[in-house]
Amino acid sequence: MKIDFSDYTLGAGLATDLVNTSPLVRRSTGEVLVDPAALQRFLAEYGIRPDALVQGRRPTDGDLEQVHALRQEIRGILEATSEDDAVDGATALVMRAGRGPALYRDAKDRWQWYIGTAPHAPLADELAVLMGAGLLGALRTLSHDRFRHCSSPVCDGMFVDTSRAGRRRYCMPDVCGNRLNVANYRARQQGSGDGPSAGRAQSNR
Repeated sequence: MKIDFSDYTLGAGLATDLVNTSPLVRRSTGEVLVDPAALQRFLAEYGIRPDALVQGRRPTDGDLEQVHALRQEIRGILEATSEDDAVDGATALVMRAGRGPALYRDAKDRWQWYIGTAPHAPLADELAVLMGAGLLGALRTLSHDRFRHCSSPVCDGMFVDTSRAGRRRYCMPDVCGNRLNVANYRARQQGSGDGPSAGRAQSNR
């Protein structure tokens, strides 16, 4: 598999979403990657085609177990309090099966830096290279400050903020942001006495 070293957003985004498939984060729904088929769907959503899955090969139970272990490793890197530790951790991921970098032409016939993965590398190692390169690119371009815990007080998710403004607050904005807004709204309603029960009480006076 060839990985565009100049595009860190794919690897960093995959690292974010992989970490947040964990039951530690998905408390209400549980583990997302419950079986090899779920892992295959997860990769397909990103359009990732690792060499380990060529010719119609599907992920195995062993692949799934290794990806679960990789997920914990990625979370450890995102939780690192030292930038140097984060760099060391991401570099170790790339070194697991990375080869290069080397120049290849892209789809527009331009020369770009790519990292290749070693022949016959396990699926988890190929993903490690992709995500390690993404994390290193985010660290170099955006800084360690972009590795963050979710701002929701009821979520243990983490994320890499690759947005231009750098103002992302939630690991899953559509989920955690809305959940917190609903919780805050309900708290205001209860605090002001304007909830449905209060309205009924006033109408009976």
